[in-house]
Amino acid sequence: MADAAPRLQSLLEQLLGVPLPVRVRAWDGSQAGPPNAPTLVVRNRRALRRLLWKPGELGLARAWVAGDLEIEGDLYAALELLSGLVWERDDDARTLTEALRDPEVRAAVRGLVRLGGLPLPPAPPPEEVRGRRGVRHTRRSDKRAISHHYDVGNDFYELVLGPSMVYSCAYWRAPEPDGTLEEAQRDKLELISRKLDLTAGQRLLDVGCGWGSMAIHAAREHGARVVGVTLSQEQAAYARKRVADEGLTDRVEIRVQDYRDVDDGPFDAISSIGMAEHVGADRYLEYATVLHALLRPGGRLLNHQIARRPQRDETAYQVDAFIDAYVFPDGELAPVGTTVTQLERAGFEVRDVEAIREHYALTLRRWVANLEAHWPRAAQLAGPGRARVWRLYMAASALAFERNRIGVNQVLAVRSTESGVSGLPLRARTWVTRQR
Repeated sequence: MADAAPRLQSLLEQLLGVPLPVRVRAWDGSQAGPPNAPTLVVRNRRALRRLLWKPGELGLARAWVAGDLEIEGDLYAALELLSGLVWERDDDARTLTEALRDPEVRAAVRGLVRLGGLPLPPAPPPEEVRGRRGVRHTRRSDKRAISHHYDVGNDFYELVLGPSMVYSCAYWRAPEPDGTLEEAQRDKLELISRKLDLTAGQRLLDVGCGWGSMAIHAAREHGARVVGVTLSQEQAAYARKRVADEGLTDRVEIRVQDYRDVDDGPFDAISSIGMAEHVGADRYLEYATVLHALLRPGGRLLNHQIARRPQRDETAYQVDAFIDAYVFPDGELAPVGTTVTQLERAGFEVRDVEAIREHYALTLRRWVANLEAHWPRAAQLAGPGRARVWRLYMAASALAFERNRIGVNQVLAVRSTESGVSGLPLRARTWVTRQR
């Protein structure tokens, strides 16, 4: 008799203490749960063993990446329903030791063990980062982390990001979110250029330059002379070809270089777009201090960075297990207030903060749509496991931005002169009136 799904549903509800909000289909073809809900497909018993050995987010992530779990139906709806059981229970969740003192919980775990078969721990999927030792955020460890995330293959990123090849939050012109992703990314690059007040002949340092889009835009549209630095060999090769194709080799230099090793300042402006998340809390003041030293007096910094909500006890902050293991190794998020404080400690004068988290939700949904539209090719290029990592990561992140669990901010800061001159106009946000 095919009855794995009803048994699994009953055991999970007993373990969690709440009704399971999604439908379940098990490896034996049986189904259980709300008939119109998204379906959690448990393809094999190995999925249960992964959850038993790593309860919570990491076990679910391993099962998803390995293909042991799948979702049929609306992925966003399923993640929203499951988030209350996994990602939002941390504050109130008991430790595993405390939970196992409950006879009903122990009975549910024993039932899952029997249902899952031999309780040997499955090996983690090969896409998982393991074996990290020593001090984080050294030049060597940062290079390894960046390589894991970005050296997946430029062809794969072209499918996801589209022709703009910009891997950061786009800027959608309200109230028209139906514009193209390429238009929104162009508008973001132009917004940053205007905030930095780029003019012909100025020197711009683009920290974490990616595939060269900001460097090319600043040189082509504003006549800036740009140095772009990245730790990714694949990004640099791609960016250099784009620069050459645009005929901008006399104005744009792309380097494989750590920002801490840049020694040919001063620059008139610095852009750091989606890079500071890789820096780490312990290194952030160093990051800000290095950039401050590389700017001329009166120069501007535009720091575009994802932020998390502050916690009552900041010492309790932990990096998301799935993102740390599969997406951004050693990446850390900080509240925007912490970022502003660290920039000020380094000597910057913060002049403007613009929160654009809704824009990132729109951007991520477009990236997910691109990935799903080209799924067979994406899985061929990056491997099925890596493609599944990206689908889950981007869809879950879109929901996180929509629900204000995380945000993204553009912080404009200035290295004021010794006499206090900022170089900014008296009326703030003059760039808003200069839309093309």
